[in-house]
Amino acid sequence: MTGILLSGAFGKMGKAVCAKVEESKDFQIIAGIDVFDGKSDDFPIYKSFDAVPESVTNRIDVVIDFSNPSAFSGLLDYIVKNKKPAVIATTGLSEEQIVKMKSAAYEVPIFFSANMSLGVNLICELAKKAAKALGDDFDIEILEMHHNQKIDAPSGTALMIADCISSELDEQPDYVYDRASKREKRSKNEIGIQSVRAGNIVGEHQVIFAGTDEVITLSHSARSKTLFASGALSAAKMIAGKENGLYSMKELIDG
Repeated sequence: MTGILLSGAFGKMGKAVCAKVEESKDFQIIAGIDVFDGKSDDFPIYKSFDAVPESVTNRIDVVIDFSNPSAFSGLLDYIVKNKKPAVIATTGLSEEQIVKMKSAAYEVPIFFSANMSLGVNLICELAKKAAKALGDDFDIEILEMHHNQKIDAPSGTALMIADCISSELDEQPDYVYDRASKREKRSKNEIGIQSVRAGNIVGEHQVIFAGTDEVITLSHSARSKTLFASGALSAAKMIAGKENGLYSMKELIDG
């Protein structure tokens, strides 16, 4: 059985992971991390990684992180110090934090994805193929929609899709988030990324390739957070026992 330290235990995704673990015989949440006061009858909750006692750490096989960028430094320090694999699903990380994570991956196995859905990651692969095939003849736009409580915009998933597309283009495109700030024609070398925050939308992403007389659209709709929890647990199962390095959904999809 895989023992989990769940960072962001009281968040929406933390609760979704807990619910999914209850259905499984393969995982057990040993402890949780959350800065907010709360109580769990199933496992102890600590406010920081520094507060986790050694006796608890010894039972941890993998850390799953659905928390906040502000807790990221403590997470990296903990997994490197204790040589624990980690599944990192927190979005909104800065470039500096990404660099630190890549550095930590030399010392521990880290699975990182801005979106834990297999479907979204397949959309990324399809978008890469479309970008390679269509080249500069099509304008590329990304639309993402989430619930009204989501803090970061654009979503980490939208940026992940844009980065996948960019990797197949001859020239690095500009990401344009606010067309209202300028009055000029759209340049060819750009990817427009638009955000909607409304209601309780779990997650919607559309990738639009618009050419002359035809439009190709790739889309993904998440109907519940359960699919992200399932993806995180699949990643946890894969990363436990792996060699040091940075892993992604590509390794999970490819098996």
